[in-house]
Amino acid sequence: MTMKLELPFGNTSVSLNIPDTHTIETVVPTKSHITADPETIILKALQNPIGRGRLSEIVQPGDKVAILVSDTTRSVPTAVLLPPLLNKLLAANVEKENISIIFGLGIHRHQTEEERINIVGPDIYREFQCIDHDKDQCVHLGTTSRGTPVEVFQPVAESDIVICTGNIEHHYFAGYTGGLKAVLPGVSSGRSIEANHALMTKEGTTPGNPDCPVRADIEEAGNILGVDFILNVILNSDKKIVGAMAGHPVKAHRAGTAMVDAMYKHTVEPADIVVVSQGGWPKDIDLFQSHKSLEHVKAAVKPGGAIILVARCSEGLGNAVFEEWINAVAGPEEAIERLNNGFLQGGHKAALVGKLALKFTLYLVSDLPPEVARKAYFKPVSSVQEAFDTASADYGPNARVLVVPYGGSTLVTGSSSQSPG
Repeated sequence: MTMKLELPFGNTSVSLNIPDTHTIETVVPTKSHITADPETIILKALQNPIGRGRLSEIVQPGDKVAILVSDTTRSVPTAVLLPPLLNKLLAANVEKENISIIFGLGIHRHQTEEERINIVGPDIYREFQCIDHDKDQCVHLGTTSRGTPVEVFQPVAESDIVICTGNIEHHYFAGYTGGLKAVLPGVSSGRSIEANHALMTKEGTTPGNPDCPVRADIEEAGNILGVDFILNVILNSDKKIVGAMAGHPVKAHRAGTAMVDAMYKHTVEPADIVVVSQGGWPKDIDLFQSHKSLEHVKAAVKPGGAIILVARCSEGLGNAVFEEWINAVAGPEEAIERLNNGFLQGGHKAALVGKLALKFTLYLVSDLPPEVARKAYFKPVSSVQEAFDTASADYGPNARVLVVPYGGSTLVTGSSSQSPG
């Protein structure tokens, strides 16, 4: 007898059969009952903001408003979020021509017009100014207490009102996504992003920690800019909106993180073999993004165990510096040494994957050429079944197996009685 499982892979899925001689545990997000349609959920949040007045009490006629939205690498339902938000602004007599929608690219590539239209919807794209952030056109506003220069995209810095949108989920070095992460790294300069991300090497950097150094720095930068309001949503594993939080950039965000923990944080007995999917498109667009799910499950792997990463990576490695590092170094030890000698955005990913490769056996099920996967410290395989059968032969027919189909958003920690990976 076998257990058959389907794992997200790009816009499709792959099948895995696990013999029932194994102890098998599947970790999926806790089901959250959808209480209303998405628009009703969002409107309720806008009408009951946390820690801040309603938008009608904040904006004034004549104000220039910047709405920060996520780019195509994020599974944020921006086209659903924007109509209620824009209607509130227009009802407060904000003129349409004074509203700008800014796609926060961070250090990601610029988007095609088709991608921008898909994110906001054709009507909004036609009626409102919608522009990509440019990390080379930023204004210096100050410096955080941790030394991060606060340099923000000029159209955002020159706005009277700044509104951040996004969704909230666990993040491997910022604690959580959402909130003021729309500002830093979203619409910040390369220099700002690099200084902020360098804090991931500091103590306290773990997924699900809202007080970690990177998140604290992000929120200080948002305060220096002067963000007025956020609108964040929480999605279930089907990418449906189950909750929304609006209002104060930090207080509303923290209310959202509590809901995220209840749905997506799980404690398990560590396993010999962990099979994890990043969660499909767009989360597994490239290896740079898909690495996050490794960080989300590493504490649930026994020392010396195996992790099988299922991620299509249709756009390859996803970062030029990451690619340069894995091509230049002799192995994971050298990548780690390079990072210890000086943080470099993109290169850090090679070192982080390298650290995991020294602790665990890493398999990669993807569209990447085998030689590329191998250089990135993974064992390339043609299918998830091949990876599992190989790992099973190493750990035996009774090995404990953990399957995490939505690793990009699910945080799995090992029980206290076991040693985390």
